Amino acid sequence: MIARYDFAPLDGITKTVFRQVWNDHFGGVDRYFIPFFSPTSEHVMMNRDLKELDRSRNAGLTLVPQVMTKRAEDFLWAIDIVKDLGFTEANLNLGCPSGTVAGKGKGSGFLARPDDLEKFFDEVFSKASLPVSVKTRLGIHESEEFERLLEIYNRYPIHCLTIHPRVQKQFYKGEVHMEAFAKALTASKNPVCYNGDLRTVEEIRAFEEKFPTVEAVMIGRGAIADPALLRKLHGGKAATREELQAFTQTLYHAYTEFYEGQAAQAAQRMKEVWFYLIHLFEGGERIDRKLRRNRNPREYEQLEATIFRELPLLEHPEGELV
Repeated sequence: MIARYDFAPLDGITKTVFRQVWNDHFGGVDRYFIPFFSPTSEHVMMNRDLKELDRSRNAGLTLVPQVMTKRAEDFLWAIDIVKDLGFTEANLNLGCPSGTVAGKGKGSGFLARPDDLEKFFDEVFSKASLPVSVKTRLGIHESEEFERLLEIYNRYPIHCLTIHPRVQKQFYKGEVHMEAFAKALTASKNPVCYNGDLRTVEEIRAFEEKFPTVEAVMIGRGAIADPALLRKLHGGKAATREELQAFTQTLYHAYTEFYEGQAAQAAQRMKEVWFYLIHLFEGGERIDRKLRRNRNPREYEQLEATIFRELPLLEHPEGELV
């Protein structure tokens, strides 16, 4: 059995408001990873990042901050900041596949320069004031690139190596490279966490049976598409219509408060959540199209009301993780 379930960081969705509301209504994860922040060259924290790291906004949650950078000095500065804020681990993002990010040599783009990555780790692990974990992809173009990357990872005391077994060019499409993951799991000298396309209890149980030595799994999109997923893994019940409605309404009001009454911004955040959540409802595609086109908070509220009033809740949803 998996010893730990982590909630993946999805920029734009799994931020402080979402984490708190989701945890209050469903929960079941052991740790929440905070979506990455990128240190500035002036080493000044942005207000939006400080809000995410504010412990008072994350009461009762076990959190791991994620940092994205290609400069060791910036990462070490960020580690000291999060340590001062009371965190006990820092995570390096080597997994973000965004073309804008990768083009700057950050996130998964850093994987294209293994020699530079090795120098980065030399400095970081000789000076880090906190345990450092890493979230990675297999490479840029081919899964075979991971052989060289794993040689590098094995040289350092990585607190936990989270592997998303796709390459950067795949983004979130196509099959995960499970054979490459299996080889990495056998060869890794560090604890391994798996991340990628686990969206149902059945899929997670099958994964556990196939890879019994995996320490943890990281679930993101699956837990947004089915908020009760982690609860069900612990033997709990599926989400009811009433629970889902209470969750979305609480989340919408919490976003509105966070954005100081700006309902338009709150509705935009909710559209991102519904992009995944709509697959729980039979016939949700027609509402999904309207939600994507919606620009008006009042229209959003009417569409949400329509979902809960008219659409049956599926017993076995099979929405795609897109």
